Amino acid sequence: MIKIICIGKIKENYLKEAILEYKKRITKYDKIEILELPDYDYDLKKTLETESNNILKNINLKDYNILLDINSNTYTSLELASKIDKIRSINHNITFIIGGSYGVDERVKNIVQERISFSSLTFPHQLFRVILLEQIYRSFKIINHEEYHK
Repeated sequence: MIKIICIGKIKENYLKEAILEYKKRITKYDKIEILELPDYDYDLKKTLETESNNILKNINLKDYNILLDINSNTYTSLELASKIDKIRSINHNITFIIGGSYGVDERVKNIVQERISFSSLTFPHQLFRVILLEQIYRSFKIINHEEYHK
């Protein structure tokens, strides 16, 4: 199962539609769940603490947990597909974590098995969810030797 834990709700309809489309495509390969947690707008320290507490309450330590972190290693689409395939051979449950606009605190960073970055560019959180779903879908297409990735 693929699980995505993310901070904040999707507001724009066109992004909601894209998310639904990719979720539908991914279900051909695996179950997928998206858990939206509330975002907060306190001062930096309190926001990080509150959002990270909520993330920690929803992480299953038996899953392979991957934090999306701009300051981490990047993968090509082929490398990400290989990584997902390898992880699924030892742990079928993969959780991707998208923190809030301030990121996450060290407690979250310290309990995940891996941190990856999709780019050194900054993306809007709502759009990034679509990007992540597309790359998960692309990974399944690559793993299954199906036409999509060029």
